[in-house]
Amino acid sequence: MRLFSLADFRRLWFVGLAISIVRWLEMLALALFAYQLTGSAFVVAMLTMLRLLPMGLFGAIIGVAAERLDRRRALVLVVSTSMVVTLALALLASLGAIEVWHLAVASFINGIGWAADHPVRRMMIGDAMSAERIGTALSVDAATNNGTRVLGPMLSGLLLAEYGITSVFWFSLALYTPALVAALRIGMRRQTAAARPASFITSIREGLAWLQRDRRLIGVFVMTIIFNVFGWPATSMVPVIGTDYLGLGPKGVGLLASCDGVGGLLGALLIAAVARAAWYGRIYVSAVVLYLVMVVFFATAPGVPVAAVSLFLGGMFGAGFAVMQATLVYRAAPIEMRARLLGVVSVCIGTAPIGFLYLGLLTEFFTPRTATVALAAQGVLAMLLTRRYWLSVLRL
Repeated sequence: MRLFSLADFRRLWFVGLAISIVRWLEMLALALFAYQLTGSAFVVAMLTMLRLLPMGLFGAIIGVAAERLDRRRALVLVVSTSMVVTLALALLASLGAIEVWHLAVASFINGIGWAADHPVRRMMIGDAMSAERIGTALSVDAATNNGTRVLGPMLSGLLLAEYGITSVFWFSLALYTPALVAALRIGMRRQTAAARPASFITSIREGLAWLQRDRRLIGVFVMTIIFNVFGWPATSMVPVIGTDYLGLGPKGVGLLASCDGVGGLLGALLIAAVARAAWYGRIYVSAVVLYLVMVVFFATAPGVPVAAVSLFLGGMFGAGFAVMQATLVYRAAPIEMRARLLGVVSVCIGTAPIGFLYLGLLTEFFTPRTATVALAAQGVLAMLLTRRYWLSVLRL
């Protein structure tokens, strides 16, 4: 593929590959480990929520900062910080002193790095590409992310079952090392803007004011919120449903969770190969609706085969959402607004903790299956109530 002939794209792609493997590896391992310690589906949901919370808290600020800072240095800082956190966890686990609150703190800190992905690393990918190739480049990046959602959970279940939680952290540290080297070798530098914004608050206000004039992008952000509040939180129930209802051990749960990544990988590759620009808006909206439907099928699955197929198809539709989310914003926003609006994307993704918290509370009153179905059904209702916003997205 010609994209990989560009050295900076290869390096940015590899950094994304490494940190994504670690992300999905740790998310499943931490969920299984915490569930084994506490037996609480609420605690499992909260760990995922804490990893996503920084997007809502800091997404807009990071988006504005990405306009002012050297993005390469910011990316190096993200990888370095994640390495330090993972090293601390590895040492605690090796000493037998690790506790759930350590996992909670680590999830929150690493979540800050996740919040920087759109306005920093993905923005750098966009800067390295021509306008005609940005959709393909982001599709390849999304395909890679979904591929890691296959590899990460599989490795997680294997390492946790065979060698314990300590091995997960040392393996993660081994992956971060070449990612840091790749980030340090990126040749891109920030291009100084002709007129620097007066302040962070002013920059955020200008971005939001511009956004109010474009109903299409408002629709994109509304759909992002619906997906992250009512759809994505269902993934936190995979370890719970897989363990309690489907009778699977860590390896089986890891394989089941990887079905979502397999579908996402194939979906992203399919979009990169055949999707036309005129279809982008329709792919985005349809993907959200169909993902919610697949959540219901997964939660009510009578056995492993139906659950696996539901996660596979959900992964395909989730890939359509993920690829188009960044692509639509990048295509529709003016150059000077892209970083801060991609920061707003992170804020919208950051609403996911609301969904994880809500789902966790629902599991306290209902069974995990009933709670998951209820969450997805409310997502469909939210789609109906916001129809006037996302109809404009169909024309993007």
